Amino acid sequence: MATSLLLPIFPPSHRQSLTRRYRRFPVRTGSKPVCLTVTRALTNGGDGEESVVIVGAGIGGLATAVSLHRLGVRSVVLEQAESLRTGGTSLTLFKNGWRVLDAISVGPQLRTQFLEIEGMVVKNGDGRELRSFTFKDEDQSQEVRAVERRVLLETLANQLPPETIKFSSKLKTIQSNANGDTQLELEDGSQLLAKIVIGCDGIRSKVATWMGFSEPKYVGHCAFRGLGFYPEGQPFQKKVNYIYGRGLRAGYVPVSSTKVYWFICFNSPSLGPKITDPAILKRQAKELVRTWPKDLQDLIDLTPDETISRTPLVDRWLWPGVAPPASKGRVVLVGDAWHPMTPNLGQGACCALEDSVVLANKLACAINGGSESVEEAMESYGSERWSRAFPLTVRANLVGALLQWENPLVCSVRDNVVIPKLVRLGPMLEHTNFECEPLYDSSKT
Repeated sequence: MATSLLLPIFPPSHRQSLTRRYRRFPVRTGSKPVCLTVTRALTNGGDGEESVVIVGAGIGGLATAVSLHRLGVRSVVLEQAESLRTGGTSLTLFKNGWRVLDAISVGPQLRTQFLEIEGMVVKNGDGRELRSFTFKDEDQSQEVRAVERRVLLETLANQLPPETIKFSSKLKTIQSNANGDTQLELEDGSQLLAKIVIGCDGIRSKVATWMGFSEPKYVGHCAFRGLGFYPEGQPFQKKVNYIYGRGLRAGYVPVSSTKVYWFICFNSPSLGPKITDPAILKRQAKELVRTWPKDLQDLIDLTPDETISRTPLVDRWLWPGVAPPASKGRVVLVGDAWHPMTPNLGQGACCALEDSVVLANKLACAINGGSESVEEAMESYGSERWSRAFPLTVRANLVGALLQWENPLVCSVRDNVVIPKLVRLGPMLEHTNFECEPLYDSSKT
């Protein structure tokens, strides 16, 4: 049935009225046209919107949904949690991330809430400054802000039409049928038939597993993270502060006038037991940096329990000819579901945002009668984004390995030669160059 894509997630009493809103439009997928379910809004009388299922309401999923929405393509977002996953701390967005947020018209709203970071300072564990940089001196167009994950998710979600996000919709199984459609079964027994599926379900992606991807690999170190809260105002300059030790490093950066994000990264041969007790996490984090500058100790003490976490760092290297492609039929991956990377370059969220606009542009063009089919559009996206994501994943991993050195002699060379005399920030930030045009629905012009 044409409406089977969406009807199971609406109450039965609404299905008859919804059915009257749906029409079938031919869209080229592969060598021949097939019919995709299309929602036609009752109020605007304009062109229909293609029905697309996005799995996961994280940054990648919501950014993809908003990007498609800006281009006139309707989607449904399935989120396994009962509400937006607004826990956690913050993430750093460089200029490439802000280019995307501007393209989908949420950049100005977010900028008013978060401080622009002017530069960075690198110190050793004794507090001695090794080097400092000013971002604008290295790249006048650079823009760096630490953004609360909660605020970013809520801002993106607020751009979507009502009922776009379906909570408590945990994916159980995936099956493809003979004509290329994808059957999604949820944990509550609901069955959804989708023509296009976009997997944005993070590092433990069920969509990626179904497509044949391996589990992300643990890289040998873990991170404590938290968001310190200063009710009377935080005391720090608008700079990223890094502290490097032996097999241990930390950092903190102001997010707003009252909040400061911090992390501690430490070597660990194994994942260790999962710990969620905030008191234990704080105690362990403070023990690691007990001889380091007091500012870091105070930050940990001022961290609300709900924002502190300890997580293993993982990634997946998309070796050509070994890793599966980003798409399989009319199923495609975005962000961490496809290319999880370590946070050492601050590019995980930025790459997911880039993925979202590139994929949305290609899909919208295919859906609206462009020269490519949906499958070809997904393949084109995979090829274009692989050449971007794979090198960044490898580079982030190598940077992390170098910064986690334990050998005293090597650390001494790093602190007294490499960082003070050899490191140049400008070339290290070239990966933040990314351009995209504002997204808009061409059918309305």
